[in-house]
Amino acid sequence: MKTLIVNGKILSPAPLPWGYAILIEDGRIAAVAPGAHVVGASRDFPADLPRLDAGGHWVVPGLIDIHVHGGSGSDTMDADPQALPNMARFFAERGVTSFLPTTVATSAEQVTAAIQRVGSYRQTSDGARVLGIHLEGPYLQHQYRGAQPPQHLRLAHPQEYLPWLESGLVKLFTVAPEIEGVLSLIERGSAVGVKFAVGHSAASYETMRDAVAKGLTQSTHTFNGMPPLHHREPGVIGAVLTETCIYAQVIADGVHLHPAVVKLVFEAKGVRRTVLITDAVRAAGAADGTHRLGDQIITVKDGIARTDSGSLAGSTLTMDQALRNAHAFTNRPWDELLPSATCVAAESLGLADQIGSLKPGAYADVVFMDEDFQPRLTMVAGEVVFQKK
Repeated sequence: MKTLIVNGKILSPAPLPWGYAILIEDGRIAAVAPGAHVVGASRDFPADLPRLDAGGHWVVPGLIDIHVHGGSGSDTMDADPQALPNMARFFAERGVTSFLPTTVATSAEQVTAAIQRVGSYRQTSDGARVLGIHLEGPYLQHQYRGAQPPQHLRLAHPQEYLPWLESGLVKLFTVAPEIEGVLSLIERGSAVGVKFAVGHSAASYETMRDAVAKGLTQSTHTFNGMPPLHHREPGVIGAVLTETCIYAQVIADGVHLHPAVVKLVFEAKGVRRTVLITDAVRAAGAADGTHRLGDQIITVKDGIARTDSGSLAGSTLTMDQALRNAHAFTNRPWDELLPSATCVAAESLGLADQIGSLKPGAYADVVFMDEDFQPRLTMVAGEVVFQKK
């Protein structure tokens, strides 16, 4: 099936001149070129080629959330077979076309069950794409556990984690490098394509350098779940900000990080090494009140999720709002910020040739945004999965 997207302001993610069109064929981008050139000179398409009119809106790559626990009342850890489809639909409404459902520290049996649910998930006709799974824990530092349940934090043993790696479904794994057995895990997992992020960690700068040498390339919710930067003991933050290979995940909700710190990360790392995430929990899109996160009950007040002890427990952020917030916090233009929610997230997972940009060969994951960057239409692999009425 072929479709031509016309009458849009294309950010690919760099802006293209007005009049460009996007040709979609069999779920992928076939061409991005001036409209007359696509339909006429370069290829012999019939005059009645189906067209999708963008109505003058921004036409951008689909947003990608690589760290999200849940939304719209559902969570990655739910046994309910409708949880992932429900999350996928909710995220698509917010402009997300691909995501990594994310776990919390829990028992080996529960981690395995979550992986199996992702493995059996089938793409819905009205939701975002599931890319695999992000394991946040269980090999995390107790002192900086945040909302991670302490009873499930433990050392890393191959007999436990090797089946997870061998599943082929684990795409990202958040770990504390100083925990016994984790450096070996990073080395073994990196060899089979798993990406590793430091998080909930008190690792020294030297241990971080060792972890990077073995394959660690990301920082989970940077500045959260780790010690503050010290000028004589740079630690995790010092390594994240200075190691050029590390992608820094950022929760731009104005709660987890002060707006000035969001701006600082973008300045220090650059857009090409900063990844916007939500770290959203099931309360995203729901009213304030009590909600479950893993084994515990959290309370959401004024949109802020906390445990009984007062620790932040994920967020209620959505990816489109994260992008709008980053725009407000940094004063950077949309086209400059867009990669942090699209192609840079894809690059961080080694998927830049498949998702995150509007280039020939990539999946036709497309979002129409209005002038305020509110999603109007979401398309996954060339199929419209959400349209605002």
